[in-house]
Amino acid sequence: MPLPPLPDSAIAIAVDADDWRAAVRAAGSALAASGATTAAYSDRMIDVIEEFGAYVVVAPGLALAHARPGPEVHAEGISVVTLAHPVAFGHAHNDPVQVVVGLAVRNAEAHVASVAELANVFNDEGVVASIARASAPGEIRALLGAPDGPVHGGAEA
Repeated sequence: MPLPPLPDSAIAIAVDADDWRAAVRAAGSALAASGATTAAYSDRMIDVIEEFGAYVVVAPGLALAHARPGPEVHAEGISVVTLAHPVAFGHAHNDPVQVVVGLAVRNAEAHVASVAELANVFNDEGVVASIARASAPGEIRALLGAPDGPVHGGAEA
């Protein structure tokens, strides 16, 4: 299963975030801007991290923020936020984070498929650093292998 479309509205480059919550909110805002979710999805992603810890920091410098499917999700979508300054999420080995990927899915099968596809991308240890240095949305799409275009079934904000 390919990654969902990654429109420019779902990408934020060199975001200033004071802490991990602000970084996750930026990823949630990008998901909402693309039409994949409502703004409330940001709070759900933060709730997951507060409940289960920093397991979302899946590789050095990379957080994969997500929450369970729910009414805040209009369509499968991803967002990418690069941070101007890395922030700590509290992970013992993979902090600090410089790239946050937001993931929104409508069902468990889509969650597994999207995580598997992202895992394939991030098997290349240089991808996170390359995304962190990217200066344009097209560079990030190319590194992830994500298509451009509107989110299918979303309600672009």
